[in-house]
Amino acid sequence: MKNFKYIMLGCLLVLGSTSCKKWLDVNTDPDHPNNQSVLVQNRLPWVQKFYAYTAGVSNFRGSLQAGVFYSNSGSGNALSVTWIANTGNVTSYQTWFDEVASNLNDLYNSAKAEGAYSYMGAADVFHAMGFMEMLDLYGEMPYTQAISGIASPAYDNGKTIYNGCMAKLNEAISLFSKAQENGAPSFASGDMWCSGDASRWIKLCYGLKARYMLKLSKKADLFNADSILYCLSKGPQSNADNVVQPGYNNSTVTDYLEGDPVVTNGNFDYAGYGSNQRISQFYYNLLTNMRGAGLTDPRMTKIVPASMSNVQLNASGQVSSYTWNRSVGVDFYGPSTRLLAGGATSIITPSFAASTTKITYNIADPTALANFIAAQAAAGHTFTTSGNSVTVTYPAGSIYINSTNYLYSGDTVYVNMRSSALATSGNPNQPATNVNWYPTVAAFNAGVVGSTGSFQIRPVSDEEILTYHEMCFIKAEVEMRKADPADAYTAYLAGIQAHLNMMQAKLASWQAGGYASTNPDMAPMNQSDITTYLASNAVCQGAGTLTMSDIMLQKYVAMGCSLENWNDMRRFNFSAGNVGSFGVVYPGINRGPLFAGSANYTGTSVTDPRYWPRRWALPTNLEINYNLTNVLAVNPHATDPNIWSMPVWWDCVTDDEYNGYLKK
Repeated sequence: MKNFKYIMLGCLLVLGSTSCKKWLDVNTDPDHPNNQSVLVQNRLPWVQKFYAYTAGVSNFRGSLQAGVFYSNSGSGNALSVTWIANTGNVTSYQTWFDEVASNLNDLYNSAKAEGAYSYMGAADVFHAMGFMEMLDLYGEMPYTQAISGIASPAYDNGKTIYNGCMAKLNEAISLFSKAQENGAPSFASGDMWCSGDASRWIKLCYGLKARYMLKLSKKADLFNADSILYCLSKGPQSNADNVVQPGYNNSTVTDYLEGDPVVTNGNFDYAGYGSNQRISQFYYNLLTNMRGAGLTDPRMTKIVPASMSNVQLNASGQVSSYTWNRSVGVDFYGPSTRLLAGGATSIITPSFAASTTKITYNIADPTALANFIAAQAAAGHTFTTSGNSVTVTYPAGSIYINSTNYLYSGDTVYVNMRSSALATSGNPNQPATNVNWYPTVAAFNAGVVGSTGSFQIRPVSDEEILTYHEMCFIKAEVEMRKADPADAYTAYLAGIQAHLNMMQAKLASWQAGGYASTNPDMAPMNQSDITTYLASNAVCQGAGTLTMSDIMLQKYVAMGCSLENWNDMRRFNFSAGNVGSFGVVYPGINRGPLFAGSANYTGTSVTDPRYWPRRWALPTNLEINYNLTNVLAVNPHATDPNIWSMPVWWDCVTDDEYNGYLKK
């Protein structure tokens, strides 16, 4: 590991004067910032912001491996479709150490000098969250020496990292329970998450402990259901206790390290910034046919994006009529017909027809030709045929695929998940309250929307750090493990309702803020649809028929763009069905027909742990090239191609199993 040196100080100088809120401000000497002059109340909000940025990329890439999203980018596609994971994922690692971890000792020590115990507690919380995330992703990491100033720190095993993070949370609870000393800076002046409410931070600590103790569900000697339930009783008790990083769309300032917008939601910066991402068929099916009920979840239209279609322009070139084209999911676990025909990364980003556009498709195969002609007729397109050629006319205002390959012509059904921020739209006339994506400035001027985006990954979405609905689903799982289906069922229903309520509150705030005037997906859900859904077979209607799969699939929907879905899948061995008596918890999750990662995932059956994605390889340009001796000292297989399928410590039943992977 390189010896990182307080890079955030430069960020404070560059960004402080134009940032989104009062907290994101400069220190006492903006012209000559230094490590000693940064006030703790100015350092904490940047730690909060950049932790959320780090978590955003982990959420996104973990969601790819959990089957939430499809990506047509090479790196993203390798995590979801082909599984050819031959390089490390550097961004989570780099942003964690550069932008967050490098500041934690200074935040803690400067707060200690002032008797600012709550700021010390916050430093402990970030220590726990960040290093636990690194453990989730990479397994063995520099930990005890990681932020000590040692240029080539030693590595620690997963158990050491886990126990260290839990100890930090315990200390944080103690610190938040102490009154700050006279003269200490107000906690409210530097806390973007809980407005200085130490009691909410204590609930956050207990909620994190519950989340982390749940990771030990495979370990008979360490898993303690009652301890988790105790932590849940001390954690968030309602949506009022949710901890989120708010996103804004009021600045064009970008991050010095990655060049992404600073004030926006961290999930947006990775999952919703570009045009690569689509909803997966797996996620789409849960939102439209949970438990085979054939009922659409009221959350679906808020999560699954739409574009305009059948657009008619008036004489002034403005939209006069249209219909909404709600995206379908990209299939990469099942038949994968579209991807097999065109290639794993072949789904095309649509274009806008500023004027009438004709495209001629040459189709040699008679069956494909007949099917294509039938599809054009069904869609109401104007077309002509000549032998093997079909010429389709796309009227002005159309969203279409600008390719002569007929295989791609229908890709408009896969609406990308992109939103627009002031820093990314490329359109100076697009107002802050319009976060739709438009393919071109001409499309914006005409009012033709290319994507409405998705609830969790808009620039103005809240990034969910810890939520009450997650706590409810944890309780439901733990009660099921305790063979108490009645309490599990109560918690299961509470989790669904809490998530619906959280979404509804955010949607109402967006409507009040003017966003829904250009984007109906940002308006509240219909209450009648919610009532119908809760009473339907999409939701289990009694404790006697509740399954672990019911709990975990509803949690999957609610968590969405979250690393926790991949963590949960690892705990249940994906679709192996060999954990306890719970059966297959995630039906349909498996290697797809475009799987090509046999070098990375060397297991030959679903019950073999090494069949599945278990961790990420360490970043070559940050660790392998600079600290290889220490890397191999703790895990001699860290550079092996199949490191991707080696379980991390908490993903093993025993320490002997874990150590066996390290020593083989």
